[in-house]
Amino acid sequence: MVDLSSLYQRYAKDVYRFSLYLSGDPALAEDLTSETFLRVWIVRERVRLATVKAFLFTIARNLFLQWRRKNLSRADLDDTIPDPRPGPGESTEQSMALAAVLARLGRLAELDRAALLMQADGVPYEDIARALGIGVAAAKVRVHRARRRLASSETNVARPTVRPSKT
Repeated sequence: MVDLSSLYQRYAKDVYRFSLYLSGDPALAEDLTSETFLRVWIVRERVRLATVKAFLFTIARNLFLQWRRKNLSRADLDDTIPDPRPGPGESTEQSMALAAVLARLGRLAELDRAALLMQADGVPYEDIARALGIGVAAAKVRVHRARRRLASSETNVARPTVRPSKT
């Protein structure tokens, strides 16, 4: 049997972050995180500690998909995630960069976004494949293509040009 208290303490932040990046809504991410751990509590006898993180992400993703089907609308990613670092100039630059990344991330297909987020969180490809119901090779391809799409859209972002003044 799994100690749910230690499981929650260890993985709640990861599940919340994953849910937040999927949904873009902090309140929904909190609900998804709570519901995820409630579902784990219900099936605690079947939880395998070796793959628990992927299992939690799978539950959170399925809950998000259920929510999205129920609401029949796709939530835009929220670009108001606060930056805790000081400095208005640095904070503004980081906020703009974060907004751009979240916007590009939001344009990815949900399956690609989920695969990329799981891989970025250190989940092995075998667990990603199992969580998404695809093969390991397909998981690797989805992560690779998602990275390429993010990188290619990064180079397509319009940047203001600064011209030297003639003095």
